Amino acid sequence: MSKPTKGLTPRPPLRKGEGVRSTILTSGTPSPFRRGGRGVRRTFTPIAAALLFSLAAHAQTTPETIRYTGTTLSNVDYHHGQLRPAIGTHARQVLRANREHPDASNGEGWTYNHAPMLAYWNGQFYYQYLSNPAGEHIPPGRTLLLTSKDGNTWTNPTVIFPPYKVPDGFTKPDQPGKVAKNLEAVMHQRVGFYVSKKNRLLTLGYYGVALDAKDDPNDGQGIGRVVREVLPGGKFGPIYFLRNNSTWDKSKSTYPFYTSSKDKGFVAACEEILASPLMMQQMVEEQDRNDPLIPIKKDYKAFSYYHLPDGNRVVGLWKHALTSISPDGGKTWPNPVIRAPHFVNSNAKIWGQRTSDGRYATVYNPSEFRWPLAISTSPNGLDYTDLWLVHGEITPMRYGGNYKSYGPQYVRGIQEGDGTPPDKKLWVSYSVNKEDLWVASVPVPVRATAASHANDVFAQLPAGQELEQWNTYSLVQAPVEIGKLPDGSKGLVFKDSDRFDYGKAERVIPESKQLVAELSVIPGQNDHGLLQIEFQDAKGQPAVQLSFDSTGTLSYKAGARFKGVTKYTAGQQLDLRVTLDAPNRTCTVAVNGGKTSTFIFYAPVAAFERIMLRTGPARHFPTPDTPADQTYDLPKAGESEPLATFYLKSLKTSVPGVVTP
Repeated sequence: MSKPTKGLTPRPPLRKGEGVRSTILTSGTPSPFRRGGRGVRRTFTPIAAALLFSLAAHAQTTPETIRYTGTTLSNVDYHHGQLRPAIGTHARQVLRANREHPDASNGEGWTYNHAPMLAYWNGQFYYQYLSNPAGEHIPPGRTLLLTSKDGNTWTNPTVIFPPYKVPDGFTKPDQPGKVAKNLEAVMHQRVGFYVSKKNRLLTLGYYGVALDAKDDPNDGQGIGRVVREVLPGGKFGPIYFLRNNSTWDKSKSTYPFYTSSKDKGFVAACEEILASPLMMQQMVEEQDRNDPLIPIKKDYKAFSYYHLPDGNRVVGLWKHALTSISPDGGKTWPNPVIRAPHFVNSNAKIWGQRTSDGRYATVYNPSEFRWPLAISTSPNGLDYTDLWLVHGEITPMRYGGNYKSYGPQYVRGIQEGDGTPPDKKLWVSYSVNKEDLWVASVPVPVRATAASHANDVFAQLPAGQELEQWNTYSLVQAPVEIGKLPDGSKGLVFKDSDRFDYGKAERVIPESKQLVAELSVIPGQNDHGLLQIEFQDAKGQPAVQLSFDSTGTLSYKAGARFKGVTKYTAGQQLDLRVTLDAPNRTCTVAVNGGKTSTFIFYAPVAAFERIMLRTGPARHFPTPDTPADQTYDLPKAGESEPLATFYLKSLKTSVPGVVTP
């Protein structure tokens, strides 16, 4: 069965060392600021002198800032942006919304799941997120938490901040005509965790009020910020208010204020938060606009930060790639907040951090849309030189809702001080379509080109290292992971029962105009399911596609039609040898050492850099022309398909005539 269609930018400042040259020329072309020939002293007109002094002043007063100095740009016509993938990135769906079968999701079938946060504490990951029944800012709202020892297997979510009743008669000062009646709060927070100096993990949330579907809960006129301690063993401390809005009547609070706790260590941890300008800066949207604990009181959104190598200067990042640098750890921000030169980013979060190799990374949507999700790296935290893919898929939005946006978005990593996973990878959390929740791990150092060809016989690779060179896209209902093969050995296992999405794995190889690829594949059935194998260039453009289809046929894509290569049976191992010649656009396929079939590419490429296996057909919806809001649900949105399984035993690649050591 085929699956359903699944303001002005400031002028960039002069870079360090790009000041105005001296008034003495020793060589070069004649200058418009001087008279006479080369190598003579400049003579300035009043206008030229004024211009030079203006440039000199600009060089001296323009603040230092982060900037993108690379040349790679994302193409929004493709979900992957035509970006090279960051090698070894594993993207995993940790929660799949399901209204019809709530036990398969979060227990109550709520389909708006968004704004995830991530921490690593006491040997496991903690993942916090917001949830509403159907749409953004439509109450009730709550915050939930799930955990994982390894980032792959996750617990069911637990409600940590439940729905909160708004007192009848509640009004906002700037909306006197709207009065709350039988209303519950919605949650909105930009920071979810804090690990104290004495290693206590606190989790935070904010109860805001949306008086209607278009009202903002983060307008500084809500209820307040709540906090509780996360205890070992899956337990939690009581809920307290950490800070209330000045417009809130504390006598109507459901929870006590944190200072009433008898746990002095908990109170001290709360006061650490209030004393941290970098923590408080993340609360500016929800708190009072004149809160004295918040350094920058303007409504810049979704603050993230990292320290530069000197340990004092802090880079701040906000939506729209706004940025500034604090010279004193976030206490003051004397430099103006500007758009980071040449960064492309719209109204979605951008995450920045120092990576375990001492370099820096930003993760964000490099477009005016919320796709793709990409990573850019920097040697010094200021100059970002590249742009590579983290998540380049958009599953169909199964459930429509208020302000739900397509794509992988609202990315957050592990905040400084909130733990470092033992694998030293960069880990980020994000939502897709504000519906499903994801986590991705990116190996450090981050790279996008392969040093050698594939020689991946999975049974011979060390446990835990089998997929170090592979990129995976793995879902709750379509997992892609190392597992047991029918013959008892191990290999890469693709399982798929998802009606709307597919699992996927990619292997990046060195750029090759001619290529030999040898794959051993075992289909688990021959009457349903699909496994497509594509040979792609650096931008993800496929030239050759082979398919194990639901009729028991291995076929080759020949333009708009398919040509049968051979029939296959369930459980039968097929050893494929595929040779590719990009300049001549020819491909040969041999199965189990038998007859060789020759084909023409269905699309031209200059060379090959990727081999991709996918359990469903390619998709192209949404496009840049798709309306922003989806108000409908897809038919049978919570249903599944019969499970299909495919096994990859090995993949080897080489260049014809070149002996691989």
